Formats: sequence, structure tokens, C-alpha cells
Amino acid sequence: MTSESLRIGVVGLGKMGLLHASILNILPGVELAAVCEKGSFTRKLVKKVLNGIPVVGDVSEFSGLNLDAVFVTTSTLSHFSVAKTVYQKQIARHLFIEKPLTWNYVQSKELCELAARNGGVNMVGYLRRFMVTFMKAKELLNQGVIGEPVSFKVNGFSSDFYGISGNSKMSMVRGGVLRDLGSYAIDIALWFFGELEAKSASIESLTGLNAEDAVHFIMEKKNGLLKGEVSVSWCAEGYRMPEVILTVEGSKGNIEVNDDKVGVKLENGKASTLYRVNLDDTAQFWLGGPEYYREDSYFVDCVRNNLVAEPTFDAASKVDFLIDVILGDGERHE
Repeated sequence: MTSESLRIGVVGLGKMGLLHASILNILPGVELAAVCEKGSFTRKLVKKVLNGIPVVGDVSEFSGLNLDAVFVTTSTLSHFSVAKTVYQKQIARHLFIEKPLTWNYVQSKELCELAARNGGVNMVGYLRRFMVTFMKAKELLNQGVIGEPVSFKVNGFSSDFYGISGNSKMSMVRGGVLRDLGSYAIDIALWFFGELEAKSASIESLTGLNAEDAVHFIMEKKNGLLKGEVSVSWCAEGYRMPEVILTVEGSKGNIEVNDDKVGVKLENGKASTLYRVNLDDTAQFWLGGPEYYREDSYFVDCVRNNLVAEPTFDAASKVDFLIDVILGDGERHE
């Protein structure tokens, strides 16, 4: 990779698309070279702000713009079709997709194969891998501070659909809670503990028939030496912002971590808590949280230096595989 600026296009100008586009626009050595948005009204507004930058209505119109990378921040339903177009039309070699990778494992598997043939850097935006609290918790676990992990629990809760009933379309348009908060919970478990299986799932419909609003399931190693519980719901009361909490029980103590802090309690009675402010939670450009800047700059650095960017499509496809297993085998409660 030369020292020339990386030319990057962004597909989808919802909240996440605007956030990534803003960060990319100020990253050193990066040029926001094009944006794509299907909505005509939004396109008109964006054209006035992005003076001279091409604003198109379909990703195929990125062809010929000499892009190095594309960020896909559309709805999950369209991730596969957009990414496939980027690869098949050779629009760019490198691809970043917001989580989850696609709508199901079949699509994810095909996208992994396309990415392998394309040969570029590919990455999925599981943001908590770039939060200082989760990064610190994983570091402590790897250092053996609490000994060998024995069990774990991941909870993911929000109030997005609390008190709503009789209108499952509102929640299903986002793919159900498992593809939303649940994908974060599964990715964290795989990131911390490696290969896991999912079983004994229970799925609740709270907002309407066939909705997926609360899910509980077990994750464990094939050898049975590590077992965990995962509970996710977007119908929980009292969560102004979505929250993901991981608790790990080890042979010498436990770690509990969320977006704001990481706490350690050891069997000898020693205990400590580190907050985000204690963990150098800074960034050169703060928008939506410093973890967004860290995520985007990490991807750009991997592209520039031809490095593997984690989580790769292959890693993220394992999340989609487990989601399909849970939804296929889970016991449903309407």
C-alpha cells in the first residue's frame, strides 16, 4: 500500500453511516470519496453538505470511482446484496460491514468465500471489542488474574420495546433481539473463550406473534469444561441505553465488565474496579464514543499495512451460525 490517501465509500446514511462517514472524513490519510443512500430526500441534503463528493443512489454507481474500501452501514437485510455487488463489480478490495455480517449463515458463508477470493481486508463492526473496559477484561483474563475460567454469564438488555405489544413488525424489522443485542453477546463470548456451542434455547414473543424479543440459551465448550448462560431482551425495564454485561467465574475469583467499568474480585478478598476514565479512554476525534474512532482507525491501519482485521468475516460468520442454530432449535413461547 502506498502513502497515498485511502479512498473510502460509505453505503447507507442512517445514524451509523453518518457516524462512520464523519470519522473517516477526518482520519489522516483517508479520503471520504463517495457515499451511497437510497433515500432521495437524504441524498439531496447530503449533496449540499458534502461539497463535490459523489452522492449516489445505488452501490453499483461506485464503479469507476477507484475506491480502496467500502463501509456497509445499511440495514442487516441488505448487507449481503450490497457486499456481493462490491465484490462482483470489483468496486473495492477492502470491506467493512456493521454487525451482524448478514441475515443468516448461508449468506455469511458465501460472503466469506467471496472475500477470500477477493483477497482484501474484511472486518465486521462488533464495537465492544474496541471498548476499553472489555479490552481490559480480556487482558486480565488472558493474564490468568482469576485463574482458569469455569463459567460465564452474558446479559444484554435494553428498553427499546418495553411495554409495546401487538405490533411485532416494529421489532422484526431490526431482525429480532438475537441479531441485535444477541449478536453482541455471542461475539463477546466467542472473543473471550473461543469455539462454543449453543443449546437449550428459549425464545419469547412479547411484542406480538412470531416476534423474537427475549432469548435465553446455554453456551459451552465441546469438552464440557466451560459453560455459560446468555440472556438478551429489548423489552427490559429501566435501560436508557442498551447494556451488555459479562461475568466470568474463575478458579481464583471473578471478573464483571460492562460498557462503563470492569471489576475484579479474588478469593483472597482483594477487589478492584476500573472505570472508563481510569483506562485512557481517549481518541483524537470523539463522536458517539472513542471506541468508534478506535474501530475505524484500526481498520484503516490494517488496510494500509495489509494486516488481518479482527473480527474478520470468518469470525463474524460463527456468530451468524450460532444465531441460526438458536432460532432453529429454540423452544418458542408466544
